[in-house]
Amino acid sequence: MKIVHIITRLILGGAQENTLITCKLLAQRGHDVTLITGPAIGPEGELFNETKNQKYEVIVINKLRRAIDPVKDLITYHQINKHLRRIQPDIVHTHSAKAGILGRFAAHRLKGEWAENRPAIVHTIHGLAFHPYQSRWLNKFYIALEQSAARRTDFFISVADAMTSQQKAAGIGIDKPYVTAYSAIEEKQFLDPIPQERKNDFRRKYGIDQDAIVLITIARLFMLKGHDYIIESACRLAPLCQNAVWLFVGDGNLSDFYKIQAQQLGLADRIKFTGLLPPSEIPLAIQSSDILVHCSLREGLARALPQAMLCGKPAISFDVDGDREVVDQNTGRLIEPKNVEQLTQACAELIEDEDLRDKLGKQGREFVKDKFAPERMVNEIEHVYNLLLRG
Repeated sequence: MKIVHIITRLILGGAQENTLITCKLLAQRGHDVTLITGPAIGPEGELFNETKNQKYEVIVINKLRRAIDPVKDLITYHQINKHLRRIQPDIVHTHSAKAGILGRFAAHRLKGEWAENRPAIVHTIHGLAFHPYQSRWLNKFYIALEQSAARRTDFFISVADAMTSQQKAAGIGIDKPYVTAYSAIEEKQFLDPIPQERKNDFRRKYGIDQDAIVLITIARLFMLKGHDYIIESACRLAPLCQNAVWLFVGDGNLSDFYKIQAQQLGLADRIKFTGLLPPSEIPLAIQSSDILVHCSLREGLARALPQAMLCGKPAISFDVDGDREVVDQNTGRLIEPKNVEQLTQACAELIEDEDLRDKLGKQGREFVKDKFAPERMVNEIEHVYNLLLRG
């Protein structure tokens, strides 16, 4: 098959890693794959190195940006259309909000130019542009856009069942087929044990004692990612759990704010910041820690959760979106969003009980090992493509 994937930008993120794994495996299976993306602008880091020496082509459209800009968006739409007309793909597969809208409109425009059913249009829902933490009018605008794009979509792939139910509840694509394909993780690097000396070196680098219990959070230091709740719970736990340390992995526009806050609260020696880490170091960071804490208020399904479980670590998460599809009493603790009391209790329970941490970690690893395997995800995606091309 001739397949084009379109995503807004190749920053460090779950949607981007998912897309790169998909492109790589599809190309290895002999398909003709092209990836269209915008520049990786922002403090999150970029993944363009992951595209080197792969068997698919990468096209960068400079004006494809995350922020709404009518002039740039119109230019981007015409450039995507131009590339699709040249490539003449069998499948156009879009990801993320901006590329999902522009890409599907551009692909649908071609339908009248070629034989019927070409190209087939697929969209993966990694997360939703509308959510309770922004204005009602902005949500109405995004929902209207998504409803229009859905009419130009042949098949939806969701990274969690929750994404399907929320999108349908908003009246988007209710007459279209959906399937869930959990977002793949390159599992070997998380499953393979890392030598103790490397883990010791990692801790020393960030001034963490070898006997400390490390609660790691992997997320952009950005609004709605929940660091505020973790810091508040750390204030309550720090005097009671003298060997507990909180480790924030990531960067973002709230980085300086949280560092200053930690100093003002007298927690500078208990809350550590790594800044941006390359994807290759995430398994080391998790395996050097003891508990994953994820308090984002808005996710599709946070990749950090199954990543931690693959490393044999328990996860504590707010009960948002698809997170409940991996976190339960057998793999960690699922708690009410914004409930700092529950968060504090869950953290204290796991800090104090090593045997429970080990039990939950082992059960989590067995639960996610097959569910997030790359081959399984790409098999599902390829099956969707075959269904569409067979009509």
